[in-house]
Amino acid sequence: MKSDSERKLRRPESVLVVVYTSDDKTLLLKRSPPHSFWQSVTGSMMWEGESKIQTAIRELREETGVVAIPSELRDWNRTFKFTIPPIYRQRYEVGVQLNREHLFSILLPEIKPIVLQQNEHIEYRWIGLRDALDMVWSWSNREALEMVMSAKNRDEE
Repeated sequence: MKSDSERKLRRPESVLVVVYTSDDKTLLLKRSPPHSFWQSVTGSMMWEGESKIQTAIRELREETGVVAIPSELRDWNRTFKFTIPPIYRQRYEVGVQLNREHLFSILLPEIKPIVLQQNEHIEYRWIGLRDALDMVWSWSNREALEMVMSAKNRDEE
């Protein structure tokens, strides 16, 4: 087993990116086993100097193949805080128990084919925003989808 100094510890800060289209479809990714749950694009901030927007752009590209520029992403200036499940805490410095997750979204003009990062996800679906609420596993992902739906509805009025 690797010591803490031999393995790269994660930064307890991440992004969640809701990818959606104007016709109310959102992209969900199914994690590789053993997890096998549905989620939006997520990922940890890698190095100390990596910004939230840099992380969102990198994770979007790595997990889906979708290339974006900063002006295409909406920073909701919303941070979710959640307890890191005990089974994942070995990825962080000793004593770290909380993660901060920053919310972003991107509106695509149409559904795009997705190129999955096979070591992270095994399947993807474009699904109605409302239906996605029942599929995602995390409360922060549900809240993020609700925020996007609410803003989208206001924008259409």
